[in-house]
Amino acid sequence: MMKPGPLGDARLRVLELFNKYTAYGGEELVADRILEHLRTFADVASLRWDSNDWAGPDAPGKLTQLRKLFYNHDSAQQLRDAVADHRPDVVVCHNLYPIGSPSVYAAAAALGVPLLQFVHNFRPFSVSGTLWTGRRVAYEALAGRHAPEILAGAWQGSRLKSAAFSLMLKSAKRKGHFDAVTHWLTVSDFMRDTFVWAGLPEDRVTTLRNFWTLPPEDTDHPDQGYYLFLGRLVPEKGVDTLIEAWDRLHAQQPDTCPRLVLAGTGPLQNRVAAAAGRNPKIDHPGHVSGDTKRDLIRGCRAMLAPSVWWEPLGMVTYEAYEHAKPILAAASGGLPEIIQPGTTGLLHTPGDPQSLLASVQTLESMPPEARQTMGQYGRAWLRQHTSKQQWTRLFVEIADRARTRR
Repeated sequence: MMKPGPLGDARLRVLELFNKYTAYGGEELVADRILEHLRTFADVASLRWDSNDWAGPDAPGKLTQLRKLFYNHDSAQQLRDAVADHRPDVVVCHNLYPIGSPSVYAAAAALGVPLLQFVHNFRPFSVSGTLWTGRRVAYEALAGRHAPEILAGAWQGSRLKSAAFSLMLKSAKRKGHFDAVTHWLTVSDFMRDTFVWAGLPEDRVTTLRNFWTLPPEDTDHPDQGYYLFLGRLVPEKGVDTLIEAWDRLHAQQPDTCPRLVLAGTGPLQNRVAAAAGRNPKIDHPGHVSGDTKRDLIRGCRAMLAPSVWWEPLGMVTYEAYEHAKPILAAASGGLPEIIQPGTTGLLHTPGDPQSLLASVQTLESMPPEARQTMGQYGRAWLRQHTSKQQWTRLFVEIADRARTRR
């Protein structure tokens, strides 16, 4: 017998859509977790595309890709078929580019099916999705001015492709494709406010922060004195700020400078390796996962999130709190919403090595018991604010309202 769903006697029926990126990353991880959880209380079908299908010798030609970027009839037909087969109450979307394309919105509007769009980044306003040009946040893209992102080759490292993506977004907006979204679900209040400022109706945008499964507390991981960065080695994550801060810290106090473990891979990997070669207090273990990653978190003094872009939420904070570790983060994007300065961590000025250095020195000056208390407060915050029960209740309320608007 089917388990009754939250909406009346019948289980909620959901169709999930997601265009996977060329490399597995944070959004896909979150999308997978949401899909897995939806299946615990709803009847779920999934329609996914893979960006890697547009690469390699078997990929469609460049002109075909350009045409389908603007409107992919195949994707639209796949959506129509999936809706006919599954008869969803709501369609749930994550990333839809490039293969899903705005055709998905147009097809959903024609079918009259409610559509919930999860917001993990700054699309549909940003060409890259991050607003990042390589040097700064291109906030003007929120008003439709994409020139800085285009000049930076923000999408796939190409000015031509970035220009095409910009034209696609403008075309989709002009044709009203984004109006097919019944409700936008943002991962932070910062993202909600940003999207409302950019023009979305306030009553159609709701914050639904990512949930987290908190395992039983594991206290058998003593502080080993090092600071930990885990993530993609890209400029927007503040890697250069972090290296500069540790170079200054080592120059000021060579004997007492704490160790920095800078783990991950990405375009700045060679720069990080060079920094580790000249600064004996920087370690670069490369990519870590599984038990190795978990052990690094367990042994660190604090985790670091020195992002210089507008971080939508900052899942690294959740990881730190799970293991009762303080977080030192930039006051950027959604990060200040989930970090209580002096209680669960410390905030510094984005892109300012001296401000980050001061946060490290502040934490170093605390007695061990005070640092442990910060970590415990972080774990308590995670328990209070990120339960699946809270997430499910709000999601179902939004889905129910979306159904009644049909």
